Amino acid sequence: METAEIRFRTLSVRLEYQWVGNDRDDAPIIVFLHEGLGSVSLWRDFPQRFCSALGMRGLVFSRYGYGGSTPRPEDAALPVSYLHDEAYEALPALLHRLGVERPWLFGHSDGGSIALLHAARFAEETAGIVVLAPHLFVEEITLDGIAAARAAYLGGDLRSRLGRHHPDPDRVFMGWNDAWLAPAFRGWNIEREVASIRCPVLALQGEGDEYGTLRQIMRIPELVPAAQAVALPDCGHTPHRDKPEEVIRLAGGFIAGHGDAPV
Repeated sequence: METAEIRFRTLSVRLEYQWVGNDRDDAPIIVFLHEGLGSVSLWRDFPQRFCSALGMRGLVFSRYGYGGSTPRPEDAALPVSYLHDEAYEALPALLHRLGVERPWLFGHSDGGSIALLHAARFAEETAGIVVLAPHLFVEEITLDGIAAARAAYLGGDLRSRLGRHHPDPDRVFMGWNDAWLAPAFRGWNIEREVASIRCPVLALQGEGDEYGTLRQIMRIPELVPAAQAVALPDCGHTPHRDKPEEVIRLAGGFIAGHGDAPV
């Protein structure tokens, strides 16, 4: 695992990252953006499998406060704007630091929202995006799922499982959970930003997603006419774990259809 130092807001932070897949300098690059409780290690072997199947080079990293990256101070609550901050400041800083130009973005959940926001702001610098179970707006099912996750964290084994991937799982979990359950977050909505996206977009979501209805992805083609949305049967909030081969097949065909990877 390597680390890169970037400037994020007023801070100097170090982000852990890992290259996977094709090591050729001319291979198309795909950047993996993790979920709200994710990290490099929580992707498991999916990025490697994905990149090996498609002949791509993958960049996997942990956001500030996650995994082996610089931890957040104990009193640093996540602001309502945290997904915008990641998309507009942290991600561009990391890509610049590592010399990555016009990558594809692959984002899950929070990472999907970050991918959408980044593509909207940096149109000329984004080759395309694949998003799994992204959030465009807040639904009651989302808040119910996040509240249920809190109960599982406080009364089950979720804390110990997260502890395998984060040095301070309490700070990671409570930061994310408190942000989404804060009254100010109920009005969070990125439909206006998504409507300005001009790059190719593939959106996938499980029909059994416990954190959002299919309206989340079906809204994307309404806002971005060239986008594609696919609902996956027998699949929950984490398609790359529930249906990895299906995700690789669909994403691979989509990326190849835009001239950036073989199938």
